[in-house]
Amino acid sequence: MKKTLIMIASVLFLGSNVFAQNVTGIWQTIDDETNKPKSVVSIYEYNNKVFGRIIMTYEDDGVTVKDTMYLKKYTADKVAGNPLMCGLDIIWDMNKEKESKKYKKGKIMDPLKGKIYNSEMWCAENGDLIVRGKIAFFGKNQTWKSFDVKNFPADFIVPDTTNWEPVIPKTK
Repeated sequence: MKKTLIMIASVLFLGSNVFAQNVTGIWQTIDDETNKPKSVVSIYEYNNKVFGRIIMTYEDDGVTVKDTMYLKKYTADKVAGNPLMCGLDIIWDMNKEKESKKYKKGKIMDPLKGKIYNSEMWCAENGDLIVRGKIAFFGKNQTWKSFDVKNFPADFIVPDTTNWEPVIPKTK
């Protein structure tokens, strides 16, 4: 009986660690200055790397939906070609590190500034996603919250990311 309990506990512990390390899914970004929701990003896997695409943005109030990947009204005017903000890949080429819970060696773009940074990300103990943009050793962390798909607008169809191919943006 004792061996069975230890085995079950081990499976649950290992299973929860694997789950905690998975960054794919839908995340709500939080504005550093206002602490209000700014956008919703779908993090997806392609060729064993992780990418992130903006699928919804909010007005400054952090509640009202500004744009979605289906409306596509606003452009990222600091990015080469002025692509539409929703549908824009802002994270690319993230690799899962074998010896840690982090995804590293990728890039992240701030589409409002048109700047690209080295990036890494990992899941925190509480289930939040920590996304770090950095230049050399200097960097800044952002905390993204898991997004419940029930909070999408009624007419929003949750995207199927299995067929997505990344489109890597360029700065101006």
